[in-house]
Amino acid sequence: MKRSFCLTLEAGRADRYYWRDIWRYRELFYVLSWRDITVKYKQTVIGIAWALIRPVLTMIVFTVIFGKVAKLPTEGNAPYAIMVYAALLPWQFFANSLSESSNSLISNSNLITKVYFPRLIIPASTVVTNLVDFFISFAILLVLMGYYQYLPTMRFLLLPVFLLIAFLASFGVGLFLTSLNVKYRDFRYIVPFIIQFGLYVSPVGFSSSIILDKYRLLYSLNPMVGVIAGFRWAILGGDVMIYWPGFLLSLSITVFFLIIGIVFFRKMEKSFADII
Repeated sequence: MKRSFCLTLEAGRADRYYWRDIWRYRELFYVLSWRDITVKYKQTVIGIAWALIRPVLTMIVFTVIFGKVAKLPTEGNAPYAIMVYAALLPWQFFANSLSESSNSLISNSNLITKVYFPRLIIPASTVVTNLVDFFISFAILLVLMGYYQYLPTMRFLLLPVFLLIAFLASFGVGLFLTSLNVKYRDFRYIVPFIIQFGLYVSPVGFSSSIILDKYRLLYSLNPMVGVIAGFRWAILGGDVMIYWPGFLLSLSITVFFLIIGIVFFRKMEKSFADII
């Protein structure tokens, strides 16, 4: 018995069912994520160890320069190395997500020009892929805490909350940058500068407590300031406190970039296939 099919063309259907389509195309999301994970470590000499070497070497450099040479204070009673590494975890995740998501649409140009699917899936899968690096690097934190015999407190259980905030910050800014990168190809040269500059203005190698009180709220306009403060509060425990006005401001900036990123991405999405 022959089956009959009915093809319905309806104006605006893709826009109305966009978020439902993201769920319908979830298998594509899984495929892209798994592909990025396998390609990332394919034909590399030391494989996933790259996810360990970069943060460890950065931690050593920052600990020597800021902790030993400059003799900047740590937070609470935590060893300087653990304080630095607690900030490197969210920062490396944020930096890697921006770097890779900004080029994600261009890297998948053949797929975008041939078939329909919600383009939001591509940068989202890239950010999720970097969670693998995060959890691999997280193992070093446990080793450091064991080496220094630094036991976590109950705050440690709230770490996933701050990881979610870091994910939202990476996703929001990443959507904005990847949209700009499609339209302005030379923007790919600006993204590494933004990441490098962000490392210097974020409290990664030093404690945010050294910032003068009158500038701390202004300093918190950087969304990663609140994320790093949350990670250190959860990991270091003890008498480490969060500057709540600054944290709430950073959280507001994160939500702002998330909304702006989605709106800007959706506005430009229809033209991706034409200009990519």
